[in-house]
Amino acid sequence: MKLVPGDSSKRVPMTVTFLEMKSKPPALPPPQPRGKIAILRAENPPVHFYRYLYNTIGDAYLWVDRRKLSDDALAELVQHPQVDLYVLYVDGNPAGMAELEFKDAAVGQVAYFGLMPEFVGRKLGYFFLYHAVSIAWSRPISSLLINTCTLDHPRALPLYQRIGFVPYSREERYIELP
Repeated sequence: MKLVPGDSSKRVPMTVTFLEMKSKPPALPPPQPRGKIAILRAENPPVHFYRYLYNTIGDAYLWVDRRKLSDDALAELVQHPQVDLYVLYVDGNPAGMAELEFKDAAVGQVAYFGLMPEFVGRKLGYFFLYHAVSIAWSRPISSLLINTCTLDHPRALPLYQRIGFVPYSREERYIELP
């Protein structure tokens, strides 16, 4: 679903599923995908770069919350010392993002995870998520949280469950389109 410019009255219903992982996943690492693959931490990511990733990845899934923030407010969030942004690169191009939050020292959260549209369906999701989750568990956390909703890619929930996340709650919500 694309955002409709100028339509500020649009409310979209969704079901949010909250998931938790209590220990590092027992799954074996996935094989390295073909091509030149790198996962790099973006230290103090510039707001324009973060917006590029967030807007491009989230456009089809109506990621709108961070679009509503000023540059200063967004910088405060994504450049926080307890927030890590990892970027998946394929053949030198940004292919995905994983935003990990550790504001509660005992609980990590995958705040955002996704792939650029042209990299969806290329068997990169499980590979990238496995490594993002492993990075999160390298911290002294007791649980790792993630959530997804019915507006996300239809394979998001099965992917999260495949890697070891277990649903613990569901909520009906609405998002307000900008």
